[in-house]
Amino acid sequence: MRLVTAVIKPHMLDEVKDALKGVGIQGLTVSEVKGFGRQGGHTETYRGTEYSIDFVPKIKVEVLIDVDLADKVVDTIATAAQSGKIGDGKIWVTEVGRAVRIRTGEEGIDAI
Repeated sequence: MRLVTAVIKPHMLDEVKDALKGVGIQGLTVSEVKGFGRQGGHTETYRGTEYSIDFVPKIKVEVLIDVDLADKVVDTIATAAQSGKIGDGKIWVTEVGRAVRIRTGEEGIDAI
C-alpha cells in the first residue's frame, strides 16, 4: 500500500477531489495546514498597518491506495492542482506497512 500526500492551494481542492473521484478513488483525508517554500510569504495591510504573513495557508490531501494506483493518483492530483504559478504545491508517496479498518478489523487492501 502507498500513502499519497499532496499539499495544494486551497481553491484547488474541489478540482482535485472531482478528479480523484473520476479515477475511482473512494476516500481521502483533507487537512488545513500552513507552510512556506519558494512561494515564501506575503504582506497584507490591516487598518493601515502592513504586516508580513510568513506561513501561507494550504490544504493537505492524503489518499491511501494500492501500489498499482500510486502513479495514476499522483498524475491525477498533479494535473488537477496545476495552475502554472509558484506555490502550486508538492506531492510525495510513502510506503504503508499496515492498515486496519477499525469497524471490521479488515487489514491491508481490504481495509481501504
